[in-house]
Amino acid sequence: MTRLADRVLCGDIVLPKYQRGFVWTRQQVLYLLDSVHRNYPIGSLLLWQTTQELGSESEVAGLDVDEPRRGYPVNYIIDGQQRIASLVGALHGDSQGWQFGYDLEEERFLHLDELPDDTPIPAYVIPMRRVGSAASLFGQVADLRPELRDRMEVLYEQFTNYQIPVVTLHELTESDSSRIFERINSTGTAMNIVDLMRAATWSPDFDLKEEIEKLLGVLDAKNYGRVDTKTMLRTIAASARFGFSRSDINRLRDLSKDELREAGAEAGKAAERAVDFLCTQIRTPRAEALPYYNQFAVLVEIFRQLSKPSAAQYEALERWFWLTASGEYFKNWSESQMGPDLAAVSAFARGETEEIDTGAALPRSTLWRRSPFSKRNAPSKLLGLLLSYENPLDLLTGRRVDAGKALSWQNDKEFHHFFPRAFLRDQGIKGANVCGNLVMITSNTNIWISDRSPSRYLRDLRDLEGEDALRKRLQSCLVEEDAYQAALRDDYEGFLLARSETLHRRLMQLIGTAAGGPAVAPAALASMVGSVDDESDSQEPEGADEPLDRDSAD
Repeated sequence: MTRLADRVLCGDIVLPKYQRGFVWTRQQVLYLLDSVHRNYPIGSLLLWQTTQELGSESEVAGLDVDEPRRGYPVNYIIDGQQRIASLVGALHGDSQGWQFGYDLEEERFLHLDELPDDTPIPAYVIPMRRVGSAASLFGQVADLRPELRDRMEVLYEQFTNYQIPVVTLHELTESDSSRIFERINSTGTAMNIVDLMRAATWSPDFDLKEEIEKLLGVLDAKNYGRVDTKTMLRTIAASARFGFSRSDINRLRDLSKDELREAGAEAGKAAERAVDFLCTQIRTPRAEALPYYNQFAVLVEIFRQLSKPSAAQYEALERWFWLTASGEYFKNWSESQMGPDLAAVSAFARGETEEIDTGAALPRSTLWRRSPFSKRNAPSKLLGLLLSYENPLDLLTGRRVDAGKALSWQNDKEFHHFFPRAFLRDQGIKGANVCGNLVMITSNTNIWISDRSPSRYLRDLRDLEGEDALRKRLQSCLVEEDAYQAALRDDYEGFLLARSETLHRRLMQLIGTAAGGPAVAPAALASMVGSVDDESDSQEPEGADEPLDRDSAD
């Protein structure tokens, strides 16, 4: 086992560029180490030995690896990357994420950050990076009782002598190797469509990942942030005249490298125009503010087919955006929707329709009373965009709130519960954390309001700034007279009902004539957004390397 890790670090066994990145969790690495220690089989490795020079990764598990020797046979990993990277990282890694160890007392593997920060590592806990050095190991456990020293010796012997079956292929082309990788991994749960298509289209002079990075670079250049790579892959498939679905994406494998580059370049030009539209017309300063990433994929295709919309078409685009952002149409976007959506885009671009036809339903005002506020869910992002669109004024200072800062969603300090949660909790009232109870204010005002009742802080504001100034600021936050009067009475239900109607009315003004479909039924809405009594914030997994495709069933 230790010899195998050494072969990776010295460049004898390397990862070809078409492999996906490291995706295993910490628990999977611990499970692998335990399997090796118990002498359980962990599967074979599949290598391709060749003197052909392919693009290869320059590091594994955060460790620099030697370049393969020119002219000598090199073993490229076709299957087994996650296991190899895990073992190399555990046995040699020196970064925080790779600090694994073995507890001789409890006979279990652990990550060393489980140990108290202010104490040295006990002698009975063996850092896995020491397993390859007999002298270091025996020195560490010299003063331990014999039973623990015996366990250490078993650990050393098992990781030194453990054998992994290796199957080595010869006489392959680089295209064959990537297709073998694709087929082997096509049924694995960790693989996604981006990984598979990268392998299916890879060659020494073309890497689909690099084309996607060029597209994302368009967003970076405009300081717009990033959407997920699958969304960008959809834009390439649509630019290639296929469509948005997984089956359309799979057709990219039939294109030449020049055709793939051309599709990517077209998508890049259209993405620039889509970002300009979102920033100036919708006032979404960052990609994180988009309720659904798939809206971006469709917008890119719209601007690819229609590079210079008329004033009327721009207005129709705005109506389409607000409509599709207001319901669950893009939640679990499926292939049965994607085809008609693409046809609707094409008809609109050709001037055959005045609106972009969509199956999206009109929202109800209950959206705002039922949707829990979370920086990860679509109704909360829609609320942020609605407030941003009104150029909200801070309740305390009267100055314009930095909506761009709020919509970057780095934190939620620019949002505040109009009826503070602690106040409602003291009154025995649940359901404070719903979108209809949120306004956009500055961090300082957030602190100034704190947990005071609305009747108290609103009267203080009225005394400080005057009635007319306060009403103007409230209206800019979409809190109108009925909601204001309910708040002065500390009537939460009355406030929430009135505020929700105001938010609904403003949203319907923005949607305009874009849809004539039925409104979202209350039961469907409840399943979409959760319970009004839910005080928690449902979020995506933290620490992802890229934004996640939150939207698609496809």
